[in-house]
Amino acid sequence: IWAAAQRARSAGLHLAICTARLGSGTSWEWAKRLDPNGWHQFQTGASLMHTGTSETSSTPLPFGAAEKCEALAREHGFVFECYADRDYVVDSEDDVAKQHAGLLGIPYVRRSLAHLVGTALRIQFIVPDELLELAMESVPDGCDVSGATSPVIPGFHFVSVTAAGVSKASGVAALAHLGGCKLSDVMMVGDGQNDVSAMQVVGHPVAMGNGHPEALAAGRYQVADVEHDGVAEALDLAISLSIGE
Repeated sequence: IWAAAQRARSAGLHLAICTARLGSGTSWEWAKRLDPNGWHQFQTGASLMHTGTSETSSTPLPFGAAEKCEALAREHGFVFECYADRDYVVDSEDDVAKQHAGLLGIPYVRRSLAHLVGTALRIQFIVPDELLELAMESVPDGCDVSGATSPVIPGFHFVSVTAAGVSKASGVAALAHLGGCKLSDVMMVGDGQNDVSAMQVVGHPVAMGNGHPEALAAGRYQVADVEHDGVAEALDLAISLSIGE
């Protein structure tokens, strides 16, 4: 995949990570490797960050939304996480909370909302699959919600809460504007439900072979799954499209 990314950069393409994760840990290292001097999207579109200057462009949660979500998590037994641009807190001793910290590449430390460093941009509930509907219906007014899964933490859903109007679609549109690109010239590679909104607004949506059915339906193209380097295939497809092959 990294070799394909180098080929794409050499062909003049701009690469950006588009993730629900925060701009720290593993995702920040990936972003710098994809483009060490460019804009990237984090927090399901709530945070844009520049790897060269560390400049940010972020959309905070509505006033009081984080506190309301914290109370909902306590009431229903959800794992509660709250994110700023570079920091996050997790107020749970649940094993899945510790697993997720490892996935993010960040040491697990239990902290409450009051200890978050920075402005609250996104809430995440981690819930068993059977509680997904309850979590999706529990968000405060003025917020949007999206769900995602991880193949390395099966049986759980990650429910993201952002300010209304904030999504991976809005984030991709902002990245295109910052890069002087038309959305019709943008490729988005996705596999989860929370990728679908962005796939629907770009000219070249690509679904990973292991994608959620909604992502597969949104794809104009389909590549191999994550175990067989589908992202590398997508990057080479982008090169071909850029030179008109």
